[in-house]
Amino acid sequence: MKHLIIFAHPNGQGSFNRSILDRVKSTSEKRAVETQVRDLYQLNFNPVISWNELQGANQGITPEEIRYEHQLIREADLITLIYPLWWMGFPAILKGYLDRVLSHGFAYKTENGQSVGLLQGKKMQQFITIGSNVEKYQQFGIDKSLRDCLVDGLFNFCGIKDIQHKFFGDIHIIDDNARQKMLEEVEQITSQNLTALLSTQETLNSKESA
Repeated sequence: MKHLIIFAHPNGQGSFNRSILDRVKSTSEKRAVETQVRDLYQLNFNPVISWNELQGANQGITPEEIRYEHQLIREADLITLIYPLWWMGFPAILKGYLDRVLSHGFAYKTENGQSVGLLQGKKMQQFITIGSNVEKYQQFGIDKSLRDCLVDGLFNFCGIKDIQHKFFGDIHIIDDNARQKMLEEVEQITSQNLTALLSTQETLNSKESA
């Protein structure tokens, strides 16, 4: 089984997002799951899609570096996104990654005038940090809007239906005890998702060998 973690935070070593990444990675590795981390800032990933690349995608022409990302996503059973919420959206580098990687012919296709997602059968989890209070977001319905757009809306379109996401708020003012509780929740969610996938894989393997 394979687990792909996509990480987007400019403070790659000292941020709470990094602590989340470390906890997700260690939880995955404890279960002997093959784990791949794509730290977009460390990779200096180019988030700008050119007109030529956009046109090329419609003709099945894909840059080599994007083909590599396609391979990682295609092989992944669990995909984890870790990022801070900035201006109600992804950091630019992650938005650009998705613009370039979730291309026509890979993430979706057009069939009989309808768009069809091509990334079915995958599980996704997202851990999102925000500077504001989560309860206030819920009070004004912002959390639902973000779920509809950033989480379900985008990835459902690409065929990923099994998605969990978790907001961690007041990230700049909470104490270490609160942060540790958040990390414990990250570990619990990740462990549950990996356990479910491993169980499914074991069942399939048993049927194939029967």
